Amino acid sequence: MPTYSNDSPQLGSLMPTFRLLSVCGESYDSAQLRGKPAVIVFLCGHCPYVQAVEERYLALARAYIPKGVQWVGISANDPSLYPDEDSPEALCRRYHEKGYPFPILFDATQEVARAFQAVCTPEFFVYDAEGRLYYHGRLDDNWKDPKQVSRQELREALDALLSGKSAPMPQHPAMGCSIKWRTPTA
Repeated sequence: MPTYSNDSPQLGSLMPTFRLLSVCGESYDSAQLRGKPAVIVFLCGHCPYVQAVEERYLALARAYIPKGVQWVGISANDPSLYPDEDSPEALCRRYHEKGYPFPILFDATQEVARAFQAVCTPEFFVYDAEGRLYYHGRLDDNWKDPKQVSRQELREALDALLSGKSAPMPQHPAMGCSIKWRTPTA
């Protein structure tokens, strides 16, 4: 399981800028997120952690998008390792099958994931309306069993942000599959 290092993004740091294609082929620019709170979730298709919490974060997105919170998914995995689940085509099918209310972008170069200092899937980053990191971590305190969740940490962070409160503490690292980095070519 990945862990955060001292190089993890600091609360208050600015959102990295990016321009990516969605897994279904539409262009998306981070400038579209300006002026409203935003959730960026690094995800993929094959990870059992993502699969376990997917319905929970989709329900959360459906509840908070009408409240003015923008959501974007980013897949940065090397699709050659899990082509049937992590390729843009597979993720586009998943996007439609699951009825995603937000775009899933494909980070083919993995430069965006590196700029965010993302380490795993699913990993959540919440930015305030000024584009400053407000929350970074996990969805809740029990990825395996929704009935055993006692703290809905991402929901609590979004409620605090929308209420103008300070970022909730402590913030716990995301748990999930490590991002599948491309092997550098010589």
